[in-house]
Amino acid sequence: MAAPLSTMKFWKPGSDGPGVSEERELSTETTSSPVIYNPHTSMSIEKQRQKLPVFKHRNHILYLVESYQTVVIVGETGCGKSTQIPQYLLEAGWAAEGKVIGVTQPRRVAAISVASRVAEERGALLGHEVGYTIRFDDCSDPHATRIKFLTDGMLVREMMADPLLKKYSVLMLDEAHERTLYTDIAIGLLKKIQKKRRDLRLIVASATLDAKKFQEFFNLNESGDPAKDTCGILTVEGRTFPVDVFYTVSPVPDYVKATVETVLKIHETEDDGDVLAFLTGQEEVEKVVSMLVEQARALSRYGMKKHLRVLPMYAGLPYAEQMKVFERVPPTVRKVIVATNIAETSITINGTVFVIDCAFVKMRAYNPRTAIESLVVTPISKAAANQRAGRGGRNRPGKCFRLYTEEDFEKLPPSTVPEMQRTNLAPVILQLKALGIDNVLRFNFLSPPPAQSMVQALELLYALGGLDQYGRLTDPMGVRMAEFPLSPMFAKMLLESGNFGCSKEIVTIAAMMQIQNIFVVPANQKKAAAREHRKFAVAEGDHLTMLNVYEAFIKHQKSSQWCQDHFLNYKGLLRAVTVREQLRRLMNKFKVPRTSSEGDPDVILKCIVSGFFANAARLHHSGSYRTLRDDRELHIHPTSVLYAEKPPKWVVYNEVVQTSKYFMRDVTAVESSWLVELAPHFYKQAKHGSLSSKRSKVI
Repeated sequence: MAAPLSTMKFWKPGSDGPGVSEERELSTETTSSPVIYNPHTSMSIEKQRQKLPVFKHRNHILYLVESYQTVVIVGETGCGKSTQIPQYLLEAGWAAEGKVIGVTQPRRVAAISVASRVAEERGALLGHEVGYTIRFDDCSDPHATRIKFLTDGMLVREMMADPLLKKYSVLMLDEAHERTLYTDIAIGLLKKIQKKRRDLRLIVASATLDAKKFQEFFNLNESGDPAKDTCGILTVEGRTFPVDVFYTVSPVPDYVKATVETVLKIHETEDDGDVLAFLTGQEEVEKVVSMLVEQARALSRYGMKKHLRVLPMYAGLPYAEQMKVFERVPPTVRKVIVATNIAETSITINGTVFVIDCAFVKMRAYNPRTAIESLVVTPISKAAANQRAGRGGRNRPGKCFRLYTEEDFEKLPPSTVPEMQRTNLAPVILQLKALGIDNVLRFNFLSPPPAQSMVQALELLYALGGLDQYGRLTDPMGVRMAEFPLSPMFAKMLLESGNFGCSKEIVTIAAMMQIQNIFVVPANQKKAAAREHRKFAVAEGDHLTMLNVYEAFIKHQKSSQWCQDHFLNYKGLLRAVTVREQLRRLMNKFKVPRTSSEGDPDVILKCIVSGFFANAARLHHSGSYRTLRDDRELHIHPTSVLYAEKPPKWVVYNEVVQTSKYFMRDVTAVESSWLVELAPHFYKQAKHGSLSSKRSKVI
């Protein structure tokens, strides 16, 4: 390592001051009661529930839900609101006569883990009384499920079939402070629904929330009389156990190395307790995991009594791998979970005592001027920092080590910019139009998006054929595009595939593109993995390479051993099979012909262009690529099969990732004549050598 462990110094505000050494601070006793609470002891589940801080507010919560249409609940991380409030509502009869209590979560893994915990507490089989619904996975019974956890995106999709959500008696929007895209859409739509359904109750819950803003938004009282307010606020104070927060004495030059150093120092000096370390993305997570595994081996040779079990956690990890972080470990093992912000909210990983916060997060950001959506590493907000710290006080007093100074913490923004204001709005507008909201500019957004983003999205949907010249949803194309749980570009590609005669191949490609990290690259077998992966690669690019992988997987009877031999993600490929079948059923519903390209790659590539023509770039004489719309410089991502090959003149891509440069991911080589043929109007205004001015050279 670049620096000895002793260089890392932390201090706790209110202690002796920043001059104290790390050795002293890392082993400082917490100021809280030393009582240790273990949910897996002989204590009954009922007793555990009663120990949660939210329990003493049970009757107050039920009274407010009876009295108000909307209740805003601000409860500290770990108070039990996510798991207990739905059960209080069930016990109070809100799920009588076949009604359902719905609870939304911003992330899939949170929906699954909280549903599993509630089912366990109720002694029910997951998928029966308590169930969940996430994209491409429905574990609920339409007749038996009374508490249903679902992602906010799935709730919006349910509104397409049931605009007034008649089966729900209460809806709880959990972790509303995250302000994800679909949380904000759901908030705006639910306000409209409440005007029609006075009996529908809404609970907006979070640990860090601007309660007043939400109350003003949902309060339907226009008389000015406080007695007629339709929205109430409740604050649930206290967490199960306190968390002591420590800051670094001086700024950290490399938070990745500092994370490793801090984990090892905790392991050397602290008592029992698992560690949760937050980083920004998969690459950093895997780097820290490999560094810690290496260090753990060295420590075991020196005869450390406790062993380290290091586990990664990020969105692209296969479901089975994600669930490993919840497994119990023997007393001789300390679990270290290295995670992205996927572990920031609603997830309780039992045994976590120590939290390490790097102060950064990778967020999706959309630039409406360039029409480029990219992933950007940015400082977290104070609200997110407090959420991270709260992960450590669940089962016993915890400690949070922040890899930044207290002064830097004070400079952080109070809350995260809502996703609605930093994302491509094309899927949002398509969903709203499909739900009958024709004038999207007048829609009641909690945080209105930039006007330029709205205009850009309308232009794209018009070019894709989803909207007509008056901004109305087209029938059948626009209506059908809105039914797909995919981006409008993928939906258009799938719907057009029958016309191109390659629907079988296109549905496979679309399914494979929903799975992250099909190629597995073990740290100690990089060359062997690259050699095996090259066997699937084709000169046309990543989309057809994914098609080859899937077809080979099916040809070899979905063998896990075959996947292992070829360094492929077995669980991911199985999920791709499931996703493909669901997309296939949707295509059958819309009578898209079942056709095959019969080995002709050009028809498949043309079909991809029909959906992704807006993401086109041409090779520049400098060696980089330039977007056709505004001449923005792009590069092929190192994970692409085209990265080390002779660069094609024209490409289309799925997305852009920003790190040191703007990188195109999932890239495919195309012909410029296809862009002219399939999107002539879209490129009429293209600058700096537009296609329309070069037709004589192309055709």
